[in-house]
Amino acid sequence: MKLISESILEYKGWKLVNDIDLPEKCVICIAPHTSNWDFFWGNIFRHVLHLRVNFLMKKEWFTFPLGNMMRILGGIPVDRSQKTSLTDSLSEIFSQHELFRLVITPEGTRQLNTEWKKGFYFIALKANVPIVLAFIDYDKKEMGFGKLFIPTGDVDKDMVEIMAFYRDKQGKFPERFHV
Repeated sequence: MKLISESILEYKGWKLVNDIDLPEKCVICIAPHTSNWDFFWGNIFRHVLHLRVNFLMKKEWFTFPLGNMMRILGGIPVDRSQKTSLTDSLSEIFSQHELFRLVITPEGTRQLNTEWKKGFYFIALKANVPIVLAFIDYDKKEMGFGKLFIPTGDVDKDMVEIMAFYRDKQGKFPERFHV
């Protein structure tokens, strides 16, 4: 799979950027998320680097015929109608594993969302793990890990810094991304 993924990247002219050593436990914040193609490119990236990661996705994607494939890829179904604390549940999962990397798109949708969801931040804070700022930039045809961020607990201040990292990144549909 690695060779196929590398071939696809080379053929399409994409470059991998990996400016940090990825921790064994972390929340990976990835943006912009403006297209279903982001999932495809993210999996290509994952295969090239031999990464084991998990991601959250609405439970509707986990029914037949896609359900088993989503689980194999690392998907964790989320039932948005349930009023349980996802932050607490995921923090517990972090404590139970030596290696757990959780990928979250802070926009929470592929449509324009000027108010990013802060769940990724609170999950990292509660689990006491760093946030890795990852990106897919369609303009530069680059994707990768750009910065390791340690949450301070001052969510408003930290979100300004996190969002500033993404200012020069462009999604497949630029009009759907705003920081």
